Amino acid sequence: MRRLSRLMPIAIGLAAAALPAHAEDADTARILAAAQDTANWLTNGRDYAHSRFSPLDEITTANVTKLAPRWIYQTGKPATFETTPLVDDGVMYMSEPFSSVTALDAATGKKLWHFTYNVLKGKKLCCGPANRGLGLGDGKVYVATVDAHLIALDKATGKVAWDITLATADQKTAEDTTLLGKTVDAEKRGASGQSGVGSNSAPLYYDGKVYIGITGVGYGLHLEADRPGAPLGTVVGIAGKYGRSGFLAAFDAKTGKRLWQFDSTQKGWEGDYVATTAYGVPMHRDVAAEKAETEKLKAAGDEPWRYGGGTVWHTPALDPATKTLFFGIGNPSPQATGDGRPGDNLWTVSLVAVDAETGKLKWGFQQVPHDLWGYDVASPPSLFDLTIDGKRVPVVGEASKIGWYFVNDRATGKLIYKSEPFTPQTNLFATPTPDGVTIAPGVGGGSNWSPAAVDDAHDTVYVASMHLPARFKTAELPAVGGKPPVKYTTADPADVPRFGTLTALDLAHQGKILWQEKTPQPLVGGVLATAGGLVFTGEGDGDFDAFDAKTGQKLWHFVCGAGVNAPPITYSVAGKQYVAVAAGGSLIWGYPQGDALMVFALP
Repeated sequence: MRRLSRLMPIAIGLAAAALPAHAEDADTARILAAAQDTANWLTNGRDYAHSRFSPLDEITTANVTKLAPRWIYQTGKPATFETTPLVDDGVMYMSEPFSSVTALDAATGKKLWHFTYNVLKGKKLCCGPANRGLGLGDGKVYVATVDAHLIALDKATGKVAWDITLATADQKTAEDTTLLGKTVDAEKRGASGQSGVGSNSAPLYYDGKVYIGITGVGYGLHLEADRPGAPLGTVVGIAGKYGRSGFLAAFDAKTGKRLWQFDSTQKGWEGDYVATTAYGVPMHRDVAAEKAETEKLKAAGDEPWRYGGGTVWHTPALDPATKTLFFGIGNPSPQATGDGRPGDNLWTVSLVAVDAETGKLKWGFQQVPHDLWGYDVASPPSLFDLTIDGKRVPVVGEASKIGWYFVNDRATGKLIYKSEPFTPQTNLFATPTPDGVTIAPGVGGGSNWSPAAVDDAHDTVYVASMHLPARFKTAELPAVGGKPPVKYTTADPADVPRFGTLTALDLAHQGKILWQEKTPQPLVGGVLATAGGLVFTGEGDGDFDAFDAKTGQKLWHFVCGAGVNAPPITYSVAGKQYVAVAAGGSLIWGYPQGDALMVFALP
């Protein structure tokens, strides 16, 4: 492998020289230089490559056992807390549940300002209260809200500079939700999952633009778990015209004006009706039946792609040399059933590359055509270089919900390899049956939205994942009032042991497993790697852990009192290294909720 860190100073110089001389590009240049910046954490993935690797090395394998809390900030809102804080020149900017924002002194935790976001009363949130972070640039802090607004705040004061609506739900779904609720015992268990629209990922700032996507469009009825503390609940899929297409869009950083929009689903989304995946795994599809259904829909003037789903769950990675954005797209709508949406359903469950200036598609790589299992491309991709046949090749890697780490050519999207599975796989892509079939990974993954960390100096990527198999069943509502029977699909957590894995994969050797540590609960939250030879991640029981990056040995842990289901960061102030992580749990996975941002340092 050619080391990306060795090449970055040249790339930074060229990119900075090419930038127009206006004020906001000073922020772009600083993020371009993130690989050498030990003090700050300026964007969600730390750098545009989304490496989540820090050159800080004060905290090492030799002294990490002395790591202790330095300060704690409590939001006062115990709720699913998944933020990645940002740090800029000693100030920490942090999003909170329900999309409020706080600025803190990064060395002491003293509050500098607070912006309270009030969700519209009675608004049905598609995806809960979680917000995964912020963007910085042009003297502003950018937050995307749970009810689909994009807001720019003055960086110094927290006052609103502008506030625009990202999207609205453009299909009525109340009647369909009622129908779906009748398929299971929804009244006793509680139902959610209306096709609302929101946004919970961190905006990305680059060269005077802000990039953000929307969530909540891959419609499926979610039922609460039937026992306290249980992970997820029943997912119900039924054919219907729910919601809309997802998108990633670019906005002018000064004004909020929408510059372009790339829609997750588009005309021609039927694709080639492939019988196998791009990596050779059979899909068990009835292609003839799907093509016949397509013709019927066309004859009726029906266009399922218009409400085809495709949530964007994460912040894109950016290659400034080619001005290309790389991001994943979620499951098609409706979830868990293929009825009413024949074809490959492009570009759902895909990694795509689009032009950062225009939004035009450069390429797409579909990990799962015609998805029935909820295998969103949810974990953000990372950019690095590989040496292939003696030549340096820029690549993009992504930790999938299917359980493989995919590595694609950055220019063409061609698959270079998929790793060894980092989580168990059973009955992959099996078709749901009336008796039910247990499939692993289940709807949770694999690697869910949790970001991986790439240490290119050691050819290694670190992936957190969950083993949470699901049982998929088909059923039917009886005919009522002259209406025909209604088929539907359910996906429930399977009654089998569950656990998590933290895995180190060798990028230079086809993604072979270097080491793997098993955790008692499925892992969701994210990974941080450092030049101190450490890998940090959190667990649902409240443990925050540090592992030896070479061996996987757990060297240190701290009990935070609530689920640590957010990605850690590290930064320095006055030469002192700190490690920060949110401990606020996650309701959907049954992890105890809290309201604390924990910040650690050596004595």
